[in-house]
Amino acid sequence: MSSYLRMMKKAVTGDPDTVFVFLCNFEVERDWAENYIGLPGPQVSGTDETVQRMEELGALLGAESDFLLVQNPLDSSFRDYAAALGLTPPTELVPEKRPEGAGTAAAVLSSPQLLARLRELGEGGAYLIPMGTSPEVQKIAEETGLRLAGAGADIAEKVNSKIYSRRVTEELGLRSIAGRCCENIGELADALDWGLADSPAVIVKEAYGVSGRGLIVIDSPKKADRLLRMVRRRAAQSGSDRIDVVVERFLAKKADLNYQFVIGRDGSVHFDFVKQALTENGVHKGHLMPAGLTPQHSAEIEQAAHTIGARLFADGFFGVVGVDAILGADDLIYPVLEINARLNMSSYQGSVIELLAPSGSAVLAKHYPLRLDRPLAFEDIRTALGPYDGLDEDATGLVINCFGTVNAQAHVSPAGFDGRLYTLLFAPDKERLLQLDTAATERLACLSTKEGASR
Repeated sequence: MSSYLRMMKKAVTGDPDTVFVFLCNFEVERDWAENYIGLPGPQVSGTDETVQRMEELGALLGAESDFLLVQNPLDSSFRDYAAALGLTPPTELVPEKRPEGAGTAAAVLSSPQLLARLRELGEGGAYLIPMGTSPEVQKIAEETGLRLAGAGADIAEKVNSKIYSRRVTEELGLRSIAGRCCENIGELADALDWGLADSPAVIVKEAYGVSGRGLIVIDSPKKADRLLRMVRRRAAQSGSDRIDVVVERFLAKKADLNYQFVIGRDGSVHFDFVKQALTENGVHKGHLMPAGLTPQHSAEIEQAAHTIGARLFADGFFGVVGVDAILGADDLIYPVLEINARLNMSSYQGSVIELLAPSGSAVLAKHYPLRLDRPLAFEDIRTALGPYDGLDEDATGLVINCFGTVNAQAHVSPAGFDGRLYTLLFAPDKERLLQLDTAATERLACLSTKEGASR
């Protein structure tokens, strides 16, 4: 077991050898958003298959003595591959029933046999650690006796709102991006006028939007008027002018950042890491380590973590926290873009990096998009990667940390579908890391039909 995981277990349970039952519910923001009003547009229902299969990222965080709730068993070749790296995955627990479109938490609650097994684990002292605590997750804990390795659903929902993030940042006196919280249409109209008066653009974000969803850029009064017409039309139909968003002025930046800390049950705050976050149009693309910050910037981030952690604990929260931040073009740290009081993409990388990355090395976490006309076997990918599969004697190479997302859409559109391969790349320095990324991109391109290459 990695020291990273042992520390996490000790902080949230008091025992570094606690047995965890992982439930990597990447759709949790959708659950939290259920009682809030976002931007006009089609509402997503059900759970996207690719997002669903991202739950397999928990396989390389958990220890062999832990358990992982998944709707589909891990590919046997991937499991053997992980074990050969020294990262034997947890025991998989698969629901025997799966309602159509349901996430894993709902599937667990529909599966009497699995619930009985979880009760046994609960009696043995195991803890349930979700990505984030939703009402369904809390119900699993209540029905099985598994203790939650974090705060309950009501508190988790409260502290994960972007409105909460903005208000807390201002109350704590942390440097913040100019913006406003909006909980009705009048506040939204005022915020748009205010924002565009002194900024080329504003960003409107839903309280529980994630990875580019629930976000719109407004760069002219015309677009602002169009948005207001849409929300007013909806309000006339519903009889309510409520809307739950934040409006922020555009801020020129050098880099996006992500940092993580863990709040213990006793209120202690343990700082884990800061990474450069790679994004495109608000969509998460990966992480780069080290973050390339000055010692002063790093110290400011760590101090912010302790300040935010103390406030979250005072508001009833404990557990893993990820915070998105910005290094501005003005060379100033803006330590809170949003607080994600839950596990994050970077949380699932900790054990792998600790085991495989020598001190001082560079690491890139990213997913490679694939356009496929047939499902791929795990060995197809390893063959395509050739000499870049795994680590060489210089600890340089690529490690796959999630395979299930490659074929997740195969049954939805068998004639052609999009897959994602989640990876971690390792090299002695950033220059060689980027060279490795280029080489891996070229190698994997032969698997995609859009490249027109024979496979």
